[in-house]
Amino acid sequence: MEPMLRLYNTLTREKAPFAPIDPTHVRMYACGPTVYDAAHIGNARPIIVFDLLFRLLRHRYGAAHVTYARNVTDVDDKINARAAERGVTIRALTDGTLGAFHDDLRKLGVLMPEDVNVPGERPRFVEPRATDHIAEMVAIVERLVASGHAYVAEDHVLFDVPAMADYGALSKRPLDEMEAGARVEVAAYKRSTLDFVLWKPSKPGEPSWPSPCGIALPGRPGWHIECSAMSWKHLGETFDIHAGGIDLIFPHHENEVAQSRCCFSTPVMAHVWLHNGFLQVEGQKMSKSLGNFVTLRDVLKDWPGEVVRLAMLKTHYRQPIDWTLRGLEEASRMLERWYGLAGDIGPGRSVPATVLEPLLDDLNTAAALAELHRLDDPADLKAGAGLFGLLGSTRSQREAAAVAVAGVDVGQVEALIEERRAARLAKNWAESDRIRDRLLRIGVAVKDNKDGTATWTVAT
Repeated sequence: MEPMLRLYNTLTREKAPFAPIDPTHVRMYACGPTVYDAAHIGNARPIIVFDLLFRLLRHRYGAAHVTYARNVTDVDDKINARAAERGVTIRALTDGTLGAFHDDLRKLGVLMPEDVNVPGERPRFVEPRATDHIAEMVAIVERLVASGHAYVAEDHVLFDVPAMADYGALSKRPLDEMEAGARVEVAAYKRSTLDFVLWKPSKPGEPSWPSPCGIALPGRPGWHIECSAMSWKHLGETFDIHAGGIDLIFPHHENEVAQSRCCFSTPVMAHVWLHNGFLQVEGQKMSKSLGNFVTLRDVLKDWPGEVVRLAMLKTHYRQPIDWTLRGLEEASRMLERWYGLAGDIGPGRSVPATVLEPLLDDLNTAAALAELHRLDDPADLKAGAGLFGLLGSTRSQREAAAVAVAGVDVGQVEALIEERRAARLAKNWAESDRIRDRLLRIGVAVKDNKDGTATWTVAT
């Protein structure tokens, strides 16, 4: 019998056995991208980490019994500003940015809705967009006003933070400390410095919808309300797991909790909250001012997505990760070794217990990868790596793909390899070296085997 899944819960600050609300239907939500510009490498971390959790849940509870919602924020101040800057419509900007992001995710081996959903059956993976859930947001806003947890002021609707007795339970921030840290300049229409916007009037040129609560001016939602609306629509008033980056704990996730609990009169929004740690680049915080701002697209120009995925998973998700060239090189070497061992066998059989057990212990990827290194059975390796979303192709398929990308003329390479073999048989070492160097110039590395044969790969 498999050991229980244990997860560290930000809400309780403890690691505990995971017990789904309904064992026949595990429900998970993760905060996805705000699609206004190219994603940076830090944006990829939660996507990859919680993709692994989704795979693990499907393995543990059955693919038909897990629903995953990963939202897309497509209404936001940054989106409005970037669309105006580029002279395009907001929808054109968000559609284009999201399409590029999806292309990157596929290269990273991240599961997409089309990979798991079965036609005619309930969707198991949804990617809701905020602008498709305005009706749900309006409904939540109106219920909060009706219950006394929100109020209308100067065409805005604001959440009344002091009206919620245990606001701050997720971030563990007392109200007086949050008030002391609030900005000096606070809108005059706010009752409390901590009150946050649920709905606001739209400025000229911004997207707008009919406002709730009898407000005459058209408006648009605040940031936090969207996730309460989308999780409610696709997962219910309460659900099992809510995931995201550590930077979202306050105020975003704290405010989600407040909205959802007060709207639906529930003791919790999600039973378990998971947060991944920060990412830095070569020992420094990533920022444009430091010149080390790395987009995901740029990384994928230089490295295969599988290498990027493995490099990201080597560090435990709750720990800070230092994104380095050395880490990518190590991941590349690990994959080369595994592909060499796995060869051309198909999908593996059951996941080895030695690999599965660390993953069930709060996604201990470092320990699970160490166990993968100890495997010498190709089928076990293939199955264990498959749970990580790795070794998705055979060695031959991988080599063929590399050849295609590099534009190598296979016929020319094979002819040069044969010429080099003849030179070596004749002990013409100078000619052998000349051909080897020529192959390197066209992007091919040759390896001489003990039996006198030679194999070649695309040089990296």
